[in-house]
This record gives sequence, C-alpha cells and structure tokens, in this order.
Amino acid sequence: MVHGVKVPFFDLKNQNSEIKSEAMGKFSEIFDAGAFILGEEVTIFEKNVAEYLGIKHAIGMSSGSDAILVTLMALGIGEPNEVICPSFTFFATASAVVRLGGIPVFVDVDLADFNISWEKIREKISAKTKAILVVHLFGQVAFMDEIVKIGREFNIPVIEDCAQSFGAKRHERQSGTLGNIGCFSFFPTKNLGGFGDSGLVCTDDDDIAEKIKILRVHGMKPRYFHRYVGGNFRIDELQAGLLNVKLPHVEAYIANRRKNAAIYLEALNGLNSIVLPKEIEGNFHTWNQFTIRILNGKRDEVCRALQANDIGYNIYYPLPLDAQECLKSFVDPQNLTSNAMLASKEVLSLPIYPELTSDQILHVIATLKQILH
Repeated sequence: MVHGVKVPFFDLKNQNSEIKSEAMGKFSEIFDAGAFILGEEVTIFEKNVAEYLGIKHAIGMSSGSDAILVTLMALGIGEPNEVICPSFTFFATASAVVRLGGIPVFVDVDLADFNISWEKIREKISAKTKAILVVHLFGQVAFMDEIVKIGREFNIPVIEDCAQSFGAKRHERQSGTLGNIGCFSFFPTKNLGGFGDSGLVCTDDDDIAEKIKILRVHGMKPRYFHRYVGGNFRIDELQAGLLNVKLPHVEAYIANRRKNAAIYLEALNGLNSIVLPKEIEGNFHTWNQFTIRILNGKRDEVCRALQANDIGYNIYYPLPLDAQECLKSFVDPQNLTSNAMLASKEVLSLPIYPELTSDQILHVIATLKQILH
C-alpha cells in the first residue's frame, strides 16, 4: 500500500482548477449580459450538444430527473399506463412514472453489465404498456438494437436514461440517440458535470421536441397562453455557460476514466472473491462508475478495509427499486427481481474519476489485494 495517501471517492477540485479562469470568465460574461433565463448560453449549449451527439434536437433541462419526467409528460404517460424499467437503478427512473400516475413494471438486469435484461422485456409488455425506459448504468449502453426492435414490434417508444452515460457508444452511435428520446443528467459527478443540477432531453422527433420545449416553461406558448400543464424545467443560464466551458474537455475526462479502468482491470484480475466489470463487445464504456462484485459475503469486510485506509467507495445500489418501501404496491413480493437483489448485496464502486493519481490507484489496488489475496 502507498502509506499516507488518501483517495476520496470523487474529487472535483483538480478538474475545476484547470478550467477556473475560463469558467470565471464565462460567469462574468453572463453577469454582465444580465440575461439569466434561456439566454444565449443555453442556445449555444443546446447546439453544441446536439452536434456532439449527432442528433437533431437537444433541449436543456433543470435536472436529469426532470428530463425523464418531462419526457414521460410529453408522451402522455399517466393512469393507468405502464412503463417498463429496470429494477436496479437510481430511484428517479421509476419515481417519474409514479408521479404522473403511471405504473412502473420492473424487469431484472444482467449481472454482466447491470443493465436491463432485454430478453425479459417482452414478457412484461401488456396492453397498458406505453413506454420502455432503459437505463445505461455506470457508463455502458444496454443492448439497444434488440430493445429498439421490441419497441417497434409493439409500437412502444423507447426512452434512454443516460444520466450516467454521456459520451458512451453502442456500435459507434452515441448514448441517447439509439431510441426515440434520450435523457441526460449533468449532476457534478457525471462525465460531463455542472456546478449543480441540470440535464437534457434529446430527440430527432420534431413534434416531441416542440412539446418538451413548451412543457419546460409551464406549457406556455405564446407567452401567458398555456397549451399544457407543464412546469419550470428550464436549464439555468449559468449552468449552460459552465457546461459550454467543460464540453470541449469531456473526451479527455472520459479517456482518463478509461485509462483508470484499464489499470484496475489488469491489476485486479484473478483476485479471489471479486467479479470485475467488463466492456461489452460493441460498446464504448465511459466508466462513470467502476463497479465490482464482492462475493462470499465479504463486502462489509472490504468496505471496512477501504475505510481504514482512507479510500472512498460507494454502493450503487443497496436496494433494488422493486424492494423500495414506497414502490412495494407495484410489485409481487413473491416475484422480486433476483439478479438485482443479488447485485445489491455484492456491488461496490471504486474511485474512478479522471484526476486520480497513479499513487491513489496503486493504494486502492494494494488494499484490495491485501484483503482478497
């Protein structure tokens, strides 16, 4: 182990220091311009992201959670509609469905990549199914070719929750552009992170894009004339400005994440009681998280060792959605998703952020080898 080295689970200080001058200059421009709501920076950011993704429409939102919510609103999701979604993901994926009166229908995940098991989607489709909501978990795209085919077969739109997968690809196509609509988060810990909450919806569908633009301003068009009951879901001008500064750096951030992942994968290969993540063939993994599985009931022991050695970690996620207290009414307690439940007892995410030093990575590796030799 590298003694005296501390490894936070996530640390933005170095990343922000490298762009501080440019970011402060951008904030000064916005301050002097005095336009803080849907101004020039938002327009520029939406154009830049649309070009990066290779898609027609990119619409800035107040958060990734709101991006999902507005997308479901635009599709008319409500009672008694069902929306298929994975059981192993962040709460916002399902909560947006419930907030609108819809019913989340949970599908188990594959342990190989923690993404929704596409083979199990078809059996959950019913006459009430109005959307398939896919999450590209931890920075890796799900099997979208197969999922999109299912959507087309049943005439059901496919929504991509890309909160953790900005810059990820499947067969060279960007995350968020493979289904009908893509939803992104720019929470500070993401591959492309802002200085707070912000998000994005992207689509090639002109009608959906227009409706989402209207919904994000209380369903208003023209001013004070309301077509829909929407909400205040606008991206902040200041967030858009910072993201305009950071977007040109995102490829370098992702490259460093991939480099760190490669070091982990080589050094930890063959270690007892551990299952390493892998990049599925045809994918470009961005490693928003580096999530291993600790077998044989040793996760708590590993967590204690990491903590004792000043190494940060996280558990994404300690309980599947279909076992959450407030969602139990939507599931059969005798038929919980088994892979998701197993994953929740074994997963452990290690530090993977772009600015990790070689000493920090070596410290993590040495600690794991000591406990899992």
